Amino acid sequence: MTTRTQPWQGIHVATALPFNDGLSVDYAAFGEHVAWLAANGCDGVCPNGSLGEYQTLTDEERAKVVETAVAASPEGFTVMPGVAAYGAAESRRWAEQARDAGAASVLALPPNTYRADADTVVDHYREVAKAGLPIVAYNNPLDTKVDLVPPLLARLYEEGLIVAVKEFTGDVRRAYEIAELAPGLDLLIGTDDVLLEMGLAGAVGWIAGYPNAIPQSTVELYNLATSGSMDDIATALPIYRDLHPLLRWDSKTEFVQSIKLSMDIVGRKGGACRQPRLPLSPELNARIAADTEAVLAKGYK
Repeated sequence: MTTRTQPWQGIHVATALPFNDGLSVDYAAFGEHVAWLAANGCDGVCPNGSLGEYQTLTDEERAKVVETAVAASPEGFTVMPGVAAYGAAESRRWAEQARDAGAASVLALPPNTYRADADTVVDHYREVAKAGLPIVAYNNPLDTKVDLVPPLLARLYEEGLIVAVKEFTGDVRRAYEIAELAPGLDLLIGTDDVLLEMGLAGAVGWIAGYPNAIPQSTVELYNLATSGSMDDIATALPIYRDLHPLLRWDSKTEFVQSIKLSMDIVGRKGGACRQPRLPLSPELNARIAADTEAVLAKGYK
């Protein structure tokens, strides 16, 4: 297991957000979920990410989600809110709100309203950095259309704007180029279904989806994958194979509904999503339920 020396390292769960029957935010259930993740071995949470449906929240709701997460976190358990927004000034304001609420770092997408060039991306992170919290860059070109390629990450790191990157492309080859161009930049696993490969490549953290449902087994898998021991990798491989059919739902279009369904099956409060996300089709519901139940039948939890 890698030693956690910085607040953005280790396992930060991209938390799903529970709603009441009328789709208002269930803050009590969310706070309980944060405390449960801490009790089950995770290191922190990332509220207000895509999995937390931040795009559907009002400003008041979004702020209260961060405050709830911080209040529910025991000592040493850290909060890294997502601060994505349409404009850099708004992202900076969300980073300031996170700072004032007691968060330890923030997770920041590049500009995501158009295909921004490198200078625009750097200026965006300069603005967010004014809040004073460590920034983890979030590279998700599938959704944002802006690719934080290794040379651009190195530029951001050299200017002191970012401390780590959540690498969501699924392209494990990038891990080695990032390490070459920006040796001090921390690599965080961004998709659950490349956990083992990114752990081998030197990742020191994981912004994770499926610990929302099976934290103990996923924490064990992460610790094995990042220990640097070949014996641990040998131990991890059959676990990874068992969990992979479930973990890969984290990088599908329906990842929010999928993880919430798995949470429901294991007895957590997943529940419904807000629009524009629709309920899963009967076919997808059955497939995800079967994948979840197969994992549980093998004793994972």
